[in-house]
Amino acid sequence: MRVAMVSEHASPLAVLGGVDAGGQNVHVACLAAALGRLGVDVVVHTRRDRPSLPRRASFAPRVVVDHVAAGPLAKVPKDDLLPHMHAFAADLREQWVAAPPDVVHSHFWMSALAALEAASGLDVPIVHTFHALGTVKRRHQGARDTSPPQRCRLERTIAASVQRIIATCSDEVFELLPMGVDRHRVTVIPCGVDLVRFSPGGPSDPRSGTRARIVTACRLVERKGIADLVRALCDLPDAELHVAGGPDAGALDRDTEACRLRALAAELGVSGRLVLRGRIGRDAMPALLRSADVVACTPWYEPFGIVPLEAMACGIPVVATAVGGQIDSVVHGVTGLHVPPRDPVALSEALAELLADPARAAQFGRAGQERARQRFGFDRIAANTLAVYRAVATTVGMRSGSALA
Repeated sequence: MRVAMVSEHASPLAVLGGVDAGGQNVHVACLAAALGRLGVDVVVHTRRDRPSLPRRASFAPRVVVDHVAAGPLAKVPKDDLLPHMHAFAADLREQWVAAPPDVVHSHFWMSALAALEAASGLDVPIVHTFHALGTVKRRHQGARDTSPPQRCRLERTIAASVQRIIATCSDEVFELLPMGVDRHRVTVIPCGVDLVRFSPGGPSDPRSGTRARIVTACRLVERKGIADLVRALCDLPDAELHVAGGPDAGALDRDTEACRLRALAAELGVSGRLVLRGRIGRDAMPALLRSADVVACTPWYEPFGIVPLEAMACGIPVVATAVGGQIDSVVHGVTGLHVPPRDPVALSEALAELLADPARAAQFGRAGQERARQRFGFDRIAANTLAVYRAVATTVGMRSGSALA
C-alpha cells in the first residue's frame, strides 16, 4: 500500500521544543516509521521552511519526507500558513495525478484543506486526524486565540468531506459530534509511544542533593500550565521542578514565557527550586524522565498529550490534569493521579501525596509501564491505523471498480 501523509507544519525531521514543534511531529514520525515496518510505503509531505532542505529525504525504511515549497522558505507560525495552502495543494496534486496514493492521511486542519483540494476528482480516500480542534482552542483561549477566524467553519467542512476521522481520544469524539459528524465515520486510535526509546531500563539524568525531583516537558506556552506547577512549589518545600522545553538553554533569557516563569518564581520565593532546562533532545529525554520522582503534565487543555505516555513507559508515576487524551492515558489511582486544570492547590496536594509515599508511587510506575506496553506501542497504533486505511481504500476501490495496489 502507498500512503501519502500530509503534515503541513509538523515535519518528522523538526527539532522539538519550539512553539509549533511538539507532539504532532512525534506522532507523524513514529507512525510513519511503524507503518514502514509493516510494509507500507509512506511519503510525508510537509512544508519546506528553509532553503537548505532537499526536495526529498529518507527518514526510515520505506518512508521519505517530501519538502513542499509553499510560501516563504523560512519558519512561519502555523496560524499564518493558511494563505499558502493553495500552493501546497497544487504541488500535491501534480504529484498525485502522476502517481496517486492508495490513501491520504492528513494531520491538522490545514493539511486536510490541502489534501482535499489536491485529491479532488482523483478517487483517493482521505483519512484525517485533527490533533487539535479550533472549537476547543477558542473556548480556552478566547481573544488570545491566534487561529484564522474561519478555522472552526472550515473544520466542519473537513469533517463532512473526509472518508474517515481518526480521533486520538474519547474526549475528541464528544467534541466532533456537535459538529455534525457521523459517529460511524470516527475511529478512536490514540497517539503512541516509542517503547524502545522510552523504557525503565537505561541511564538516568544525574541528581544531586536530597530534594525530590518533579519533571515536566512541554513547549513554553502559557496554556501548558507550568506556572501552576511553580505555584505548587510553594507547598512542596523539599521538591524542585525541572522544566524541559522551549529554546536552547542559552536563549532562555530572551524567551517571553521563560522570563515570566522566572519572575513568578522570584516573586514566590522558589527561584532556587525552578530549573529551566531549555530544549532537550529526544535522545536525552528518557534519562530526564527516569530521573523524576513524579512527572507532571498540567496543561489547561490538551488534544492528547504524549509526555504522560513517555513517563509511564519509563515506569514513572504521573500527575496530570484531567483534560483531553490525558483522561484516557493516565488512569487515576492506578498509573497516576488526575487533578483539575488551573488548580495549583489540588496540584500540590497530589504531588505531595505521591512524594510522601514512594511505595505507592513505585506501584503506579509499574502499572503505567505495563499499560504503555500493552496499549500504546506504535506497532499496535500503526496496525490499527493500517486497518482503517484498508477499509477506506477498499470502499473507494469498490465504488470506482479499481483494485488496491
